Amino acid sequence: MKIQTFYFGEIEMDEKSVVQFPNGIPGFHEEKEFVLLDIPDNPAFQILQSVHNQQLAFVVTNPYLFYKDYEFELDESTIEQLNIGEPEDVAVYTIVTLHDPFEQSTINLQAPIVMNTKNNMAKQVVLNNTSYQTKHLISKKNSSQGEPAHASTDKKNQ
Repeated sequence: MKIQTFYFGEIEMDEKSVVQFPNGIPGFHEEKEFVLLDIPDNPAFQILQSVHNQQLAFVVTNPYLFYKDYEFELDESTIEQLNIGEPEDVAVYTIVTLHDPFEQSTINLQAPIVMNTKNNMAKQVVLNNTSYQTKHLISKKNSSQGEPAHASTDKKNQ
């Protein structure tokens, strides 16, 4: 299937690679189908591109590349909704807000994207009662935020 993308123009993709967001993404509830696209020569980041809206594309990353102690507990309704059976079936992404210079770019640790890699079901989870914020600097040097935020959670459901 061919789709129009914001960053790469028209691309051919396998329908099996479509990630389903049953409830959409907060602010974009009508958008339920996305695809993760690799950025050439930059394995730390990917593009989460809407299948149906060329203009809707998010830069995402694995938060553990920048905040190794990042952790949270998934609630039972998310585990059921995404049909998560094993922790190793879960991938976590965070949305990046790009700034110039790049070191001022931020990631949203308060609302990670949780994906079941076995069935390509995903959800952006808004974490409540956490010290995580929507804007954590990618580069911790030159940061008033210093070390990554910590949460007291059970990592087994991650």
